[in-house]
Amino acid sequence: MSRKVVVTGLGAITPIGENVQETWKNALQGVSGVHALEEDWVEEYDLPVRIGAQCPKPAEDVVSRVQAKRLDPSGQLSVAAAREAWTDAGFSGKDADSSDDVDPLRLGVAFGTGIGGVWTLLDGWDTMRTKGHRRVKPMTVPMLMPNGNASSVSMEFKARACAITPVSACASGTEAFFQGLQLIRSGKADVMIVGGAESAIHPMNMAAFNSMQALSRRNDEPERASRPFDMDRDGFVMGEGAGAVILESEEHAKARGARIYAELAGAGLSSDAFHITAPATGEDGGPARALREAMESGDFTPADVKHVNAHATSTPVGDVPEASALRVAFGDAVDQMAVSATKSMTGHLLGGSGAVEGVLAVLALTERVAPCTINLENQDPRIDLDVVTTARELPAGDMVAISNSFGFGGHNSVAAFRSV
Repeated sequence: MSRKVVVTGLGAITPIGENVQETWKNALQGVSGVHALEEDWVEEYDLPVRIGAQCPKPAEDVVSRVQAKRLDPSGQLSVAAAREAWTDAGFSGKDADSSDDVDPLRLGVAFGTGIGGVWTLLDGWDTMRTKGHRRVKPMTVPMLMPNGNASSVSMEFKARACAITPVSACASGTEAFFQGLQLIRSGKADVMIVGGAESAIHPMNMAAFNSMQALSRRNDEPERASRPFDMDRDGFVMGEGAGAVILESEEHAKARGARIYAELAGAGLSSDAFHITAPATGEDGGPARALREAMESGDFTPADVKHVNAHATSTPVGDVPEASALRVAFGDAVDQMAVSATKSMTGHLLGGSGAVEGVLAVLALTERVAPCTINLENQDPRIDLDVVTTARELPAGDMVAISNSFGFGGHNSVAAFRSV
């Protein structure tokens, strides 16, 4: 029999909060983190998209100035979120080496990213182009590597079991939950630090996503730009941030007297093998298969699911297939599920989105309330979901909450959490 996996620590740094508590408070109040971008490069490149969802820089007592110089912005966010989760989990030391309740050889990391150190890469190119190759920093390669975030987290906490980097576009953060679940169930690790991060609000990325017609151009109304499931949605809003969760085997958590938020009951993973950007639909589509796999992995039924934190990016192409996949996988039970689309507030954090939304799904279970979906003024009639527009109380009793993430390349991942 596989081991039960539980959640014991949460961390987040997002456009609506510099920590979990602030992020959760604002998610319940419907606060938007989307604003006009004030960087000089917006005017310099005459970008047609001038809005984004930026998050605060980590405090110096979390990521020191020296440390920050050796980390890409996405790496700084990763370490900050992981530190909050570690502290929240209540381990006896600042890392595994100094703790008497976790073995560093049994502590692993799975930390996802969609793009990696893009700021480092493109800044390095600008430096070489304008100042010559001798001015390129020697830390450029370690800082730009997609695995740099997982590596930095593993070094920060002396995690020696493994350091894995899911790079599956916008599904990366949720895929980290899948990896953590499997590694603990298999006996490879007792504790996993899982999560995801992204910091990609760079002019080249903004131009590229705009070229795909993926971004909202609602520059005059930034707070109303991200509008999942709404008839007037015109694209997602680029965001940045990180989420982190401490997973443990139930016996390990109980042995050290840890507070348990929820059980990571199951997870699903699939590939569309269909199209580089468009989702596969129908009974055999990847999103529906990932949902069914999470249900089988977690040994629950559609009727057990009372809350969904949807992928819901606010794109004309993506929102409808997700609603369809939920109904294909769960049938009429979907009608009893409170669906939240929190990207309406945070924007789309790419590889960090699933991790942050996993944190919010866990809190929805523990606090028994589903967070807001803002800007839903005229729901697309093709999206027959019960969307939560103001924070809503969830029912008492045993229940499951799921978090969906679907990424370019046909990557689909689902995490399912059960109340304890």
